[in-house]
Amino acid sequence: MTSTHDRLSIGELASRSGMATSALRYYEDLGLIHSERTAGGQRRYARSTLRRVAFIRAAQSVGLSLEETGAALARLPEDRAPTATQWNAVARTWTGRIDEQIADLQRLKARLTGCIGCGCLSLRKCALYNPEDRASANGAGARYLIADEAPSA
Repeated sequence: MTSTHDRLSIGELASRSGMATSALRYYEDLGLIHSERTAGGQRRYARSTLRRVAFIRAAQSVGLSLEETGAALARLPEDRAPTATQWNAVARTWTGRIDEQIADLQRLKARLTGCIGCGCLSLRKCALYNPEDRASANGAGARYLIADEAPSA
């Protein structure tokens, strides 16, 4: 058990981490972070929780879902900083995810550039890429931006 000095209230954790208290409560509900309760029922977090919250924010910035983040956190120690070996194992899984995200963004950029080059900005009505709204047969949304290949103009 750590001393009271090594514990943070939810307000202190929010202030130090830059997260809203509601987000911290939500993360706790999901099991991403953990607290102990005082005799009065107040949450107290270990200082190491700051590192876990920073990890959650980093995971979100690379597009990981909270479920994926939880799986990654489960591989790391809860009460201390991870070792280099532990961190590298998690980081390797992120590398693939980041590469996929970069590729998706590059495809989006190329498709968006083509649309802007056309000038109409409407993939739904575009006579160049989507005559007679053929893309609608593939589902809702801007199909050539999010999923499908646009035909060559």
